[in-house]
Amino acid sequence: MSRLLLIDDDTRLTDMVGGYLRQNGYEVETAGSLAAGRERLKHTPPDALLLDLMLPDGDGLDFTRELRSDARLRRLPLLMLTARGEPMDRIVGLELGADDYLPKPFEPRELLARVKALLRRAAPEAGDDEVLRFGRLEVDLGARQARLAGQACDLTSHQFELLTVLARSPGRVLSRDQIMDALKGHPLEAFDRSIDVHISRIRALIEDDPKNPKRVLTVRGAGYVFAKKQDAEA
Repeated sequence: MSRLLLIDDDTRLTDMVGGYLRQNGYEVETAGSLAAGRERLKHTPPDALLLDLMLPDGDGLDFTRELRSDARLRRLPLLMLTARGEPMDRIVGLELGADDYLPKPFEPRELLARVKALLRRAAPEAGDDEVLRFGRLEVDLGARQARLAGQACDLTSHQFELLTVLARSPGRVLSRDQIMDALKGHPLEAFDRSIDVHISRIRALIEDDPKNPKRVLTVRGAGYVFAKKQDAEA
């Protein structure tokens, strides 16, 4: 049974959402503040975190930055929940390392679909221990880790999955629709800009010069392509 931690100070919402997720087979812990959430995370980390951005003792964006700087929690699948509808909040959250973003109010069924997708992407696939090598870049499918010149890249589970989709089809242009399809049923629509934000984050970690990428290339009006040849030795 997958364990979820929901950090939100709206007790009515946590009771409703917690009950719904439990009915669908999840173990759910709740916390009404960042302080309480930190206490829960000191012990065995959950399989995924659902985090409200507006909490009485701090900002969820700052907390996300804190999580992603912690070696033990930087890969924890994270879904942000917020009543703030500004696109910039979503973009900043994704840039800081959130895997997904759901504005309030939301339908419990949509939340359930996103949680399922989040956990699917984070779960290792049985028997998949292949390592994809492209010059100095390695994509280790078994360890779910990307390494550049032997140094691990701190990608979130969603960013690693997105990189894997591209790296499995080097030289092939993939549209946003195709990427969404390959990401195991991610419920966002193809026009959502979250893919672009995640690509930007991936480039910041695997490119020598993120402003002049050589590994993940943009094909204007078509999508993205992962370069077949990278570095002089490739």
